Amino acid sequence: MRIGIDATPLPPRPVGAGNYIIQLIRALWRNPEGAEFIVFAQQQGVPLLEVTERPDFRLVRLPDRSPASRLVWEQTAFPRLARCYNLDLLHSLHYTMPLLYPGRTVVTFHDLTFFLFPHLHTLPKRYFFRFFTHASQRRASALIADSESTRQDAIRLASVPPAKIRTVLLGVTPEFRPLSDPARLQAVRQKYHLPERFLLFVGLLEPRKNLPALLQAFASLVTRLPEVKLVIVGRLGWMYDPTLRLVQSLGLTEQVHFTGYVDQPDLPAVYNLAEAFIYPSIYEGFGLPVLEAMACGTPVITTDVSSMPEIAGEAGVLVPPDDIPALAEAIERLCTSPDERQRLAALGLARAAAFTWERTAAQTLDVYRRVASGIPTSATQ
Repeated sequence: MRIGIDATPLPPRPVGAGNYIIQLIRALWRNPEGAEFIVFAQQQGVPLLEVTERPDFRLVRLPDRSPASRLVWEQTAFPRLARCYNLDLLHSLHYTMPLLYPGRTVVTFHDLTFFLFPHLHTLPKRYFFRFFTHASQRRASALIADSESTRQDAIRLASVPPAKIRTVLLGVTPEFRPLSDPARLQAVRQKYHLPERFLLFVGLLEPRKNLPALLQAFASLVTRLPEVKLVIVGRLGWMYDPTLRLVQSLGLTEQVHFTGYVDQPDLPAVYNLAEAFIYPSIYEGFGLPVLEAMACGTPVITTDVSSMPEIAGEAGVLVPPDDIPALAEAIERLCTSPDERQRLAALGLARAAAFTWERTAAQTLDVYRRVASGIPTSATQ
């Protein structure tokens, strides 16, 4: 079975879906289960994959393109290129597939924000992805969803037949774990100028992350928890100006620290240094930072919507995304109760242990085999 994998959406500084692309390919490389893989990647993405070529695992290096030109290339030149490799199927890892490709295809959908919250995206992205994701859902042989929540959204909002889409949960790498090396922790603290006590958010700065709610909840606690700061990790996404302005208007410039993008090798230490991890998103397809925080033994507060209850389970404190007082109360309780932090840390470690990239890869390979054999994908995990 010869599988083509489209890794061209991988950006130079990956987050979320980019990390999915990297970790799935690495796990398939470690255990291909007799399959042969052709991985299509832009030059900038090849070093991030950290895989070596061999007879059953080849890399097709492609010129770097801007996101917009890559999407045009995907729909025009890529179908012809992919046909040259006599693939049994092609797996597109990021929402859309080359619609003119005539062979069997699998497409991974990370979420359905373009359908549920179109106003949270810029106009070009809104129309492009809404059209092409819907067309890809119809055209693909099978679909993979990051969570059961996303699978149900696809069935409900995009009329995807239930037998066509399967839930394949993501994993967490062993690098995300409790750390006990004081020198390493101190080096990361100094590198990113992290305060002694801080709450942590990790994610792209964009509207659905709901940072204004976190800022307002945090502002209500500043006088009662003056020694606790808020650290926001992540690069700027889109429509982030209201968040930056709110920091100013709430008078939080001394209490809130923006690190920008944190290098992946440093991220486990940042989680370890945090007092608690706060993820107030209004919608997620999976929510990988929640899993990473739990794997590091960092207590988690997140929301009770979309995939968050599915990922955090009883190991996280769940609050409604629009209930700022409830969020503030949860934060204060964790900051003032070491016993509660310890309890949640233990629950998080136990829960995170069940999420592995090896399982993700094995279930993805099962989807490939079913598609290649013409068997319904099924929702079985």
